[in-house]
Parts: sequence; structure tokens; C-alpha cells
Amino acid sequence: MSGHSKWATIKHKKAAADSKRGRIFTKIIKEVTIAARLGGGDPDTNPRLRMAVQNAKSANMPADNIKRAIMKGTGELPGQVIEEVVYEGYGPGGVALYLEVMTDNKNRTVAEIRHILSKHNGNLGASNSVAWKFDRKGLITLKNTELNEDQLMEIALEAGAEDLKVDNGICDIYTDVADLEMVKDVLVEKGLEIESAAITMVPNATVPVDEKHAEQILKLMDKLEDHDDIQNVYADCDIPDDILEKLAEE
Repeated sequence: MSGHSKWATIKHKKAAADSKRGRIFTKIIKEVTIAARLGGGDPDTNPRLRMAVQNAKSANMPADNIKRAIMKGTGELPGQVIEEVVYEGYGPGGVALYLEVMTDNKNRTVAEIRHILSKHNGNLGASNSVAWKFDRKGLITLKNTELNEDQLMEIALEAGAEDLKVDNGICDIYTDVADLEMVKDVLVEKGLEIESAAITMVPNATVPVDEKHAEQILKLMDKLEDHDDIQNVYADCDIPDDILEKLAEE
């Protein structure tokens, strides 16, 4: 897909090796809670909640945690009011950053994000300053499969997907947002195992960066992704494979 960010590969590797499971659970619980609050607590009638619950199970979250998160969203249990916010800005080398945030205190969160950006040669931008650089898409990541890329592409396109990308053994399938669940269900019917399914932001064009800026960007994005309130970080950087591999080994 045009504009696919190689940062996705790094994120997959991070997730696979990430020992900070508590932080991962915190982000998932927020998504489950908000999904339940906005669309009700029944996954059968709430597609966003259904997807959040499936992703929680894929992360081996205990069923009781999922149930409590849903009940907080529906008001059956007390809990803090969490809001969804988007922040936009720029990182080193003019790379655009799009941050999806869930917070119970916007003033605290934006101050902390501004501090992280300023420490890593970035800055916070105005609303819609970079949003136009990204397209909202459905993203399905498959678990390991023995099928080759051509076979996967054929199955994905027949299922209604728009595109597929295989990078370092990681298979990502892109869909129109409205078709995400349909495509996921067809892939499961075809015998493929789904690792995760979610809405993502894909850059419609990318900014090539050199090794110096690549290292700075990856450090910045690490810090942003480690923040409890930041659910997702998207960037329009294009880091050459040789630089990416070198930095990944360090």
C-alpha cells in the first residue's frame, strides 16, 4: 500500500518482545470501556466492542478484567470518565505524527505529550495540521501462516480487502473501514488465524529520513507509545530497510 510506514514492523517486534504487559492491558481496557460506553455492553450489537474484546482475548487478558471494563463503560461499575482525543504534531526531520489518546485528564495529558515532543526535537501542532496526511483504514494482522504472499493476496482480495503487505514474516491486510469485520470473518472462514484487527491510520505519502533522524524518530515514538494515555502513534516516515535493521539491532 502506498505510504505504508515501516514503523509498523518495529511496532510488531516491540509488541512481541514487550514485557510491560500491565501497560498493554491498560490500553486495551480503555478501548473496551469506551467502546461499551459509546455503543452498549453487548458485543453482538456493538462492532467496536466486539473487536476490542477479541483483541483483549488475543492479548490473554483475563475474562474478569474484560467484564469489569465493559461494566465501567456501561455505568454498572463506578469509574473515571475517559475521553478520546487526537493530538497532531511533528517529529525530527519534519515527520508528521498523529496520536490517538484516551485520557481522564486532557490538561495533564497534553502537557506531558508536549514535554515528550520538545525533549525529542518535536513539537505539538494545531488540530488538523497533519490529519490530512493520513487515511483511515481497517488493518488485520495474521498469525504465522505457511501460505506465500501470492496465495495470501488472492484470498485477501477475494475476501474484499484492498491490499496486503508482508514484511519480515508479518502479514498485514488493509481494508475499507466499513469492510473490516466482513473481511475478517471471511478470512477466518478460509482457515486463517487472526492476530489482531483494528482501525489504523495509514500515511498517504511518506517522508524519507536519514539514519540520524531515523534514530531520533524511533526514540521519540518509543517514548510516546510508552505513555499510558496514548493508544496509538502514527508517523509518515519512510526509514530505509538497512537503517531500520541496524537500529533494531542496537
